[in-house]
Amino acid sequence: MNAIPGGSSDVRDLPAAVTVARADTPHGEVALRRRGDVLELVVDGAFAMDTVDTSTEVALAERALGGHPSPHRVLVGGLGLGMTARAVLADPRVRHVDVVELAGPLVGWARSGLVPELSGLEGERCTLHVADVLDVLAGTSGPPGPWDAVLLDVDNGPDFLVHASNAPLYTPKGLAAARAVVRPGGLLAVWSSHLAPALLEALAQVALDGDEVTEDVVEVQREHRSFRYALYSLALASSTLRG
Repeated sequence: MNAIPGGSSDVRDLPAAVTVARADTPHGEVALRRRGDVLELVVDGAFAMDTVDTSTEVALAERALGGHPSPHRVLVGGLGLGMTARAVLADPRVRHVDVVELAGPLVGWARSGLVPELSGLEGERCTLHVADVLDVLAGTSGPPGPWDAVLLDVDNGPDFLVHASNAPLYTPKGLAAARAVVRPGGLLAVWSSHLAPALLEALAQVALDGDEVTEDVVEVQREHRSFRYALYSLALASSTLRG
């Protein structure tokens, strides 16, 4: 997601928010709000993301897939406002994308075409799934792996969780489960709105011989302010070597 610390100050000059849709879920309220041309996603009362600047979602997809020779099947954790999924689908090498989203109403709004930003995602090359990405990675729910690339855009990073229950995803156990559903030679990528040294260390702990762990810092200028996002990735060796 592309939320930023203090994100609410960036919309201070925009029109008042108009609620487009809202619904209660077992994990809290989810709502779409419109401020002029800007669409916002609010989860459990907290600003999650908007469409003011979607460059980080595009960067997540392009940088993650750019180094892969054949990313035919991709898993995207987190629908958000659909920007990451669209950027993945823009790569003609991608044959199918599984998008896993915890909030059922958000998926329903995407399927109904409620707002243009979410419309038209699902089709021959893309399937939306209502599930917890942790359960999908564990193989207990949703689409089965493996995938050539797994992109996790579920939260604003391990220190700014949309749901507290997502915390295990960023632990060595959760990341090991994610690594296990990536094909040899594939990539696991995690987006963060901040530098997260603990996440980098956790990825290093689950890396096997021949894997490569990287921290890719993305600097974005927004509203005359500079922000540093980070993309953490684990590139799997073409053949897994175990001791």
